[in-house]
Amino acid sequence: MISDDPQFYVQGVLKCDRRVLAKTITLIESSLSAHQDLARTIIDLLLPYTGKAIRLGITGVPGVGKSMFIESLGTMLVKKRHRVAVLAVDPSSQRSGGSVLADKTRMEKLSIDENAFIRPSPSGGTLGGVARKTRETMIVCEAAGFDVIIVETVGVGQSEITVASMVDFFLLLMISGAGDELQGIKKGVLELADAVAVNKADGDNVEKAEMARKQYETSLHFLAPSSPNWTPPVFTCSAIEMTGINIIWESVLAHHEKTNPYRRAPGQPKKTGSGLDVVPCKRRLKRTFFSKSRSE
Repeated sequence: MISDDPQFYVQGVLKCDRRVLAKTITLIESSLSAHQDLARTIIDLLLPYTGKAIRLGITGVPGVGKSMFIESLGTMLVKKRHRVAVLAVDPSSQRSGGSVLADKTRMEKLSIDENAFIRPSPSGGTLGGVARKTRETMIVCEAAGFDVIIVETVGVGQSEITVASMVDFFLLLMISGAGDELQGIKKGVLELADAVAVNKADGDNVEKAEMARKQYETSLHFLAPSSPNWTPPVFTCSAIEMTGINIIWESVLAHHEKTNPYRRAPGQPKKTGSGLDVVPCKRRLKRTFFSKSRSE
């Protein structure tokens, strides 16, 4: 049964009650008008408790190993005493409207960790690789105290780039044999990536992955970077062997430091002497998120 008292959800989320957290996200994803009004009130009350997490978007073609990579990254972050929330988006059937929601099943180790929270959601026909209420769900997870929010998109092509506008760091996972330099320099998802990682660099595929890394590195030289302070690096990694994962996370922190100099990354000491180390304006956030919701 869904309560109509917004404080029930707000207090439960702030206490990181997983049952209430899940109910709050379900309420936000509901298409009923009464639930949407209640969800807006809840988001309004939770906004002052947000703005302290790193938002990481991870995308890639189907079969690139996004879920396995996220489990390896999330497991490493939990060991570093981070609290990790994973929002996994699964494609919805065009015929039945249903969704398998199997990403959580693949993250077997991370799903049972008390410092991790995994929420699979159907795309519901929304284009761009994300779900209709992914923005609002990130706010709820931040308010619950998770300091790293990972958004896993559905398997995407070259034009599904909506998640890039929602996160602080946009990671594009690739595999060897996915194309040459000409394929890499096509406009789209690659030019918005803050980093590219060639996954499955293990076993007999190490040399092929390294060759692919060089090809994508060459391709990126032809594209203008999304930020003047950051040149997207290209890595190789193996989610199975846990190699290259820590280097990618260090890149996320380095990007955060260069592009958000007045905002602390999780685990970093608080900066002093600057009045700019503050949570973004509540009114501005409300206007941004609610205008997006209405347009969708």
